[in-house]
Amino acid sequence: MSKYLKILFTMLFVLMFFVPLTANNDFNCFTIIAGKNATSDNTVFIAHNEDDGGDNIFVYLNNISNDKNKYIRLKNNAIMNTIEKPNNLFEIEVTKSSFGNSYFNEYGVVITSNACTSREDKPLLTNGGIGKLLRKIIARRAKTAREGVKIAGKLILKYGYYASGRNYAIADSNEGWFLHIVNGKHWVAKRIPDDQVAVISNYYTIKDIDLNDKKNYMGSPDIIPYAIKRGWFSKDKDIKDFDFAKVYSNQKNLKNMVNILRQWRATNLLSKKKYKLDDRFPFSFIPRKNIKITDLFNVLRDHYEDTDYDLTDDYKKGSPNTTKNRTICTETTRYSFVAVLRNDLIEELNNLVWLALRRPDTNAYSPFYFTSGIIPSGYSNMADKKTEKAYYTFSKLSDLVDTDYKNRIKKTRKQWRSFEKFAIKQIKKKRKEFTYILKQNKLIAKKIISNFIHNLEYKKWFLATELIKEFSK
Repeated sequence: MSKYLKILFTMLFVLMFFVPLTANNDFNCFTIIAGKNATSDNTVFIAHNEDDGGDNIFVYLNNISNDKNKYIRLKNNAIMNTIEKPNNLFEIEVTKSSFGNSYFNEYGVVITSNACTSREDKPLLTNGGIGKLLRKIIARRAKTAREGVKIAGKLILKYGYYASGRNYAIADSNEGWFLHIVNGKHWVAKRIPDDQVAVISNYYTIKDIDLNDKKNYMGSPDIIPYAIKRGWFSKDKDIKDFDFAKVYSNQKNLKNMVNILRQWRATNLLSKKKYKLDDRFPFSFIPRKNIKITDLFNVLRDHYEDTDYDLTDDYKKGSPNTTKNRTICTETTRYSFVAVLRNDLIEELNNLVWLALRRPDTNAYSPFYFTSGIIPSGYSNMADKKTEKAYYTFSKLSDLVDTDYKNRIKKTRKQWRSFEKFAIKQIKKKRKEFTYILKQNKLIAKKIISNFIHNLEYKKWFLATELIKEFSK
């Protein structure tokens, strides 16, 4: 086939399945997990863009409120028992959103999610089912990612999941999992190999399943028999041909270019092998090089730059966040993070989340330790109502850059890359000092570490304010 025919075929493929999408359509998140042998310093990475409505704030949760309550009341008034000593949590909350929160617990377990749609139209639910509280319950109880998947599975089988579908990403310093939930009481989970990377947009990506391989798979025991019963998979076919994503997905969602483009782009940015838009993308892949944290920053900021799917002509036609090609970073991105999960340092320093408020293309990532119990003033919903909220500053900066993207993004990008380079260097530099003081006096050490984190955060807030002043002239 000639080069021109290949190009024509690709364009026809796009036209067949393209679904226009603007900022007013469904919100679409994006997640990456890198195994511990696929990264530059042998740590597990989990990266995520949260696309939602509402406003974003920080919350640090302790055990006080849960100790006083014997029960958890679910959305539809079903109740379940609490546990005696729930885990401490660091939470990122999106206000006015039922499914926008991400959790980081004291054991280094991270839970976040992407919406998707299944084909299930006869879900079995008990007492109204479980939904938005599932991730928080997992985070409160799990000490490992694997345990988190098992807890989720038991709760789904007991109550049923009331939303159409959901992709959960659950990771710790040892391993990462993608958990696919179907409306009702069916689910599967697959472990990301240690030497590979997995990306996911808003559709199921698990294809083959082998529930006998307990190291790498978990799921509902009747996942295949149920599909046969519903007529979604022929009982005459070889079980080896069973493709969970193909069988259980809403078929329009599976072919939606909103999902395909982002899956293709992130895979090609990180993978050793290059894929075409109409290829069958792998569940996970070997990266072309060991992944650095800045590599994931770059993916989460991406708008298909230098490809045929960048509709802005190098920003000459305006902001890339509002084109009809839904990009990885987009207008509705409320927050973005990359969590670094390790177990080779002192406990308090092992797990770190680099967080960008609002859109990461126009704002910087800065670090927070999971066990830091003091949130900077202006970052928590527990602060005085009169306190200025940091989120609104970063949101305003994103909006201002969008109004003149080509002329403003260069300076903004330079400012934030310099800040991130400084912050990464400082985190590495301070490890030895922090380790020493933690061994001497943990109470004082945590205050010193919190002050260090706060200083970085306020520096970032100040720099954002200065850019706003310049762009508002």
